Amino acid sequence: MNNTQPIVTPSVANMAEHSVYHRSKAAAGRGARSNMTGRFEHHSRILYDDGWESLKDTDRLKTEVTEEIAKKIITTNQSPDISFDRSINAYRGCEHGCSYCYARPTHAYMGLSPGLDFETRLFAKINAAELLEREFSQSGYKPRTIAMGTNTDPYQPIERERRLTRAILEVMLKYRHPVAIITKSALITRDIDILKQLAELGLVKCAISITTLDKTLARSMEPRACTPQKRLDAMEQLNQAGIPCVVMTAPIIPGLNDNEIETLLGAAANAGAKEAGYVMLRLPLEVRDLFKDWLETHVPDRASKVMSLINSAHEGKDYDATWGKRMRGTGPYAWSIGRRFEMAAKRLELNRSSLKLRNDLFMRPQKDLDQLNLFDAA
Repeated sequence: MNNTQPIVTPSVANMAEHSVYHRSKAAAGRGARSNMTGRFEHHSRILYDDGWESLKDTDRLKTEVTEEIAKKIITTNQSPDISFDRSINAYRGCEHGCSYCYARPTHAYMGLSPGLDFETRLFAKINAAELLEREFSQSGYKPRTIAMGTNTDPYQPIERERRLTRAILEVMLKYRHPVAIITKSALITRDIDILKQLAELGLVKCAISITTLDKTLARSMEPRACTPQKRLDAMEQLNQAGIPCVVMTAPIIPGLNDNEIETLLGAAANAGAKEAGYVMLRLPLEVRDLFKDWLETHVPDRASKVMSLINSAHEGKDYDATWGKRMRGTGPYAWSIGRRFEMAAKRLELNRSSLKLRNDLFMRPQKDLDQLNLFDAA
């Protein structure tokens, strides 16, 4: 990029870069305000203001997609905080650009920034569906619900052309495998034809993430995600098609959207949601500074209050990654959020039961077994 300064240490670069990007057009329409260096890098290159106001001519960052040949597609975990032990992410990075996204630090493993790189330099695992079928065929594979959308949104904008999520769902249907999806995109309605067939077999549950009903706030926090109303409309369409719907009011951000808990749940219940969940804001690693930058830029009058409440929910820290605490927080404030959510959900008759997806319909691909039989016959 033009107007770059020679190598400097990440700590110095990260302090200066936010204000420089803020004065340029590069970050316009994006969630992050900087391209802060990842934690594994020893040096950094930053956009540098040379004093001639040349940054005003800087072009907006465009989304770049790199095709990736993955070696494995099902990721497993042992976390006691979540209800699934395996997931699929067909993409790395997410164009939605949510300022609070807890997945941003994963881009550092690629030698890229959890900031603007995370939402502009994306990776598509083009062999995802083929890999899934291969992993299903392994003799030791035992079916359990696979979650999609745990790290990056499976229906982010590039899915319109790449169609990797749809290809994965086709494999799920072909072999009768249970799948749970979480997204904040109305693009999910494109796949109602497949989802309806999965639902009829008891093999799918769809969760729509809605952070706020305030369009202005949503636009600044989640700049390339669809509007809250579009998400509610998508939920209604899924419900009408007989596809089980969950609303995720996540993340709950103290002092910013916590006042909307009851109205969010009410709107989702009216749209057909039968279950609901929530997660407190998580600020791991680089996300902390990126989110603080966002607060100072978009809601400077509330920034200190928001961070103070966040600290109160994490024993005085910005974030506590301890299992059992990271998703809900601790202390009086976190407790009150939990009770408000439970009371509203009960009043709206949400979570009266939790749909358990079926594992007993799974049909293992026969390709590997057929090949083995041929060798035996010889």
